[in-house]
Amino acid sequence: MSEEKKALNFIEHIVEEDLSKGFPKKQLRFRFPPEPNGYLHIGHASSICLNFGLGLRYNSPVNLRFDDTNPAKEEKEYVDAIKRDVEWLGYIWENECYASDYFQQLYDWAIQLIRNGKAYVDSQTSEEMATQKGTPTEPGVNSPFRERSVEENLRLFQEMKEGKFPEGSHVLRAKIDMASTNMLMRDPIMYRVLHRPHHRTNTDWCIYPMYDWTHGESDYIEQVSHSLCTLEFAPHRELYDWFLDQVIADDKIRPKQREFARRNLSHTVVSKRKLLQLVENNVVSGWDDPRMPTISGLRRRGYTAESIRNFADTIGIAKRENLVDVSLLEFHVREHLNKIAPRVMAVLDPIKVVITNYSEDNTEWLKAENNPEDESAGYREVPFSRELYIEQDDFKEEANRKFFRLKLGGEVRLKNGYIIKAESCTKDSEGKVTEIQCSYDPKSKSGSGTEESLRKVKGTLHWVSVPHALKAEVRLYDRLFTDEAPDAHKDREFMEFVNPDSLQLITAYVEPSLKDAQIEDHFQFQRLGYFNVDSDSTPEKLVFNRTVPLRDTWARIQEKS
Repeated sequence: MSEEKKALNFIEHIVEEDLSKGFPKKQLRFRFPPEPNGYLHIGHASSICLNFGLGLRYNSPVNLRFDDTNPAKEEKEYVDAIKRDVEWLGYIWENECYASDYFQQLYDWAIQLIRNGKAYVDSQTSEEMATQKGTPTEPGVNSPFRERSVEENLRLFQEMKEGKFPEGSHVLRAKIDMASTNMLMRDPIMYRVLHRPHHRTNTDWCIYPMYDWTHGESDYIEQVSHSLCTLEFAPHRELYDWFLDQVIADDKIRPKQREFARRNLSHTVVSKRKLLQLVENNVVSGWDDPRMPTISGLRRRGYTAESIRNFADTIGIAKRENLVDVSLLEFHVREHLNKIAPRVMAVLDPIKVVITNYSEDNTEWLKAENNPEDESAGYREVPFSRELYIEQDDFKEEANRKFFRLKLGGEVRLKNGYIIKAESCTKDSEGKVTEIQCSYDPKSKSGSGTEESLRKVKGTLHWVSVPHALKAEVRLYDRLFTDEAPDAHKDREFMEFVNPDSLQLITAYVEPSLKDAQIEDHFQFQRLGYFNVDSDSTPEKLVFNRTVPLRDTWARIQEKS
């Protein structure tokens, strides 16, 4: 039991402490509350895994609530994408909720605050309000409209709701304390006028509640027991509690807000505003571009839900922000794909090999293991013929002893096949090798049990048969930013650090077993990396994304520079 407690994160300790003090376990309820103003990204993964993980740990309901209070930025597309991503990550929510479901209740409570002298309509401009709010070291001054009568406030607020005023003309503010050391308590705005259609309520409302007013009240309506937020909301907790104080009933659960730190990912930006900038400036093809740190982008690139959950579990929940190296995320997807991805052969940069002593009209089907990490994965057959493709980098006319691939006069084994020896090569007018002539040892076939098949040669190459190879588009992705923290520079724009080589399109050749590969199928291209079938792929044109190379090549490049 002590070992289990030792493994708890500090949020779980808070829940355990509440339970030990008598909070009924059956009344535990959590929520994940995204704003539908963009796609979920890797930064949201920790919050998703935390809230739904608590639900699983305590067998408690978790709501998916859309905090949809800003129709200027929110769209149904984002709602659908968020639901799709949470489901794909493997989580099931108890209730699908929307802050917009509570607009009438929030409005009624706002009326109650006005009647109780706790809220008023302010008619200052935003600039005037900013000036009179003071500074962190100087108290604010009261609005000239702070002492409006209850009757006038009720009339103005009703007319705001009816759309009789233009945007920016009036706001409803809570009447708290303009001298508070917490500037968020200096008469915060509760409602503003917006003449924008809402994705769910259309034009029913001309006033929309602010997040701080909506957040805690929505938690209260849903009877959420623990409202978990990222660290930037810590100063908001005092306001969260003040708003609850105005409406709470003794027989209801009072939500408790607690905060945890964001986990920032290196070579990445996770601000929705900045991600939208990448989309709108066509730096990427969309929110699900495989270079994007969105859940949809990672999924399209070939990341698995399990690898993202494992990553979130590894980095844990903490009280301080820090920068997590993206190589840790890549480690987790390699680890998972190594277990589940079938091994296949593909050649990304082909050069032709002709086996001169192999019959021109002969084709053999060689037995190839699908995944040595999975005994149940079985075997497949790959065609072998006189003409093959290998990688350009796997051949040199002359090379030193440390080059264990193909060189003139040298031998290598072809994966699942025979030992071949390079006898000669053909070059074009510029001196580039265009074809390698080889001989093969017909008794050296892998797995045949002959003495020749057991002969050791230091290099083993992947290959594909030329007449059977399928042409495919392969998209080689690299990190979208060259800088570790592209948006941490005060004097430079994050867009300056966009990696111009983050995408390379090549034509490759793959073995024929991939003919019927389906979108999102994962493969290990042997010796090259992990790849998956992109959503652009069709039966007529295969398209593969490189998820990650077999090894962290970026780290080695950084060490050399």
